[in-house]
Amino acid sequence: MVSVGWLAGCTAERVATNPSGVTPAAIGSGEKTVAVLQMNLCNSGRASCYSQGRAVSMAAALIHRHRPEIVSLNEACRDDVLVLKQAMSTAFPAGSVASAFKSAEDRPSRAPVRCQNGQEFGNGILAVVPSSAHGVRSSSGVYPVQDLNDPEERAWVCLDLVTQFTACSTHTASTSATIALAQCQYVLNSTMPLMLRPDGSDPIILAGDLNLRTGGSPSPDSCLPRCYARTDDGGVQTVVVGPGLGIRSHSAIDTRGTTDHPALLVQVMLSRP
Repeated sequence: MVSVGWLAGCTAERVATNPSGVTPAAIGSGEKTVAVLQMNLCNSGRASCYSQGRAVSMAAALIHRHRPEIVSLNEACRDDVLVLKQAMSTAFPAGSVASAFKSAEDRPSRAPVRCQNGQEFGNGILAVVPSSAHGVRSSSGVYPVQDLNDPEERAWVCLDLVTQFTACSTHTASTSATIALAQCQYVLNSTMPLMLRPDGSDPIILAGDLNLRTGGSPSPDSCLPRCYARTDDGGVQTVVVGPGLGIRSHSAIDTRGTTDHPALLVQVMLSRP
């Protein structure tokens, strides 16, 4: 599913759905876009989908091939973010790359969840910082609503490229669709609005594995606030854009068995043609 079109002003309750993933409007030369790459690396070393770190190599290859300005990572070890930050720096040699990481928390110990290699395990967000950005800030948190039957407490992390946009990553509960929905609603309805400026600048882009399947009950649409739109990989990974943004296209990329999810590449429109 992909919601397309422009949401600035929110003149319509919902934008149209276009299964092709491309807006029917012509793309003008003045359009400003950013590419978002969402990946669940499954790199803890504990899950059956672990591929001895090959998912990180796949992510680096996709960064070099597609040159995304934003990369969102789930089920990553802390050093995976550093490896992929270097890949982004190589892909954008004239720019700088900002990154942030937030570990999931282990409820019994109140300590970070660890990968098998001892590194912290969680979500990462990376973004190329344009010269026009006036600073970079990071924020993160653990959801107040968790599945008490699962010791892993889920979290979110954001990078605010001041005067540009805020990019966030999250991985919601895999053990309960009800809890996953509540976490999605929390991040989009309680956390994201705090990052919006009164004039509507610094818009929001959220990417992640929401564990809410398109067409399911509940579905990812159930947690979208008015004026937000989204697209997905046909499974559980989603990119959500806030007021003032549009979605130009999306594609699911085969990760060749390096993880149990495809990569999701989305072109987000930051400004009108």
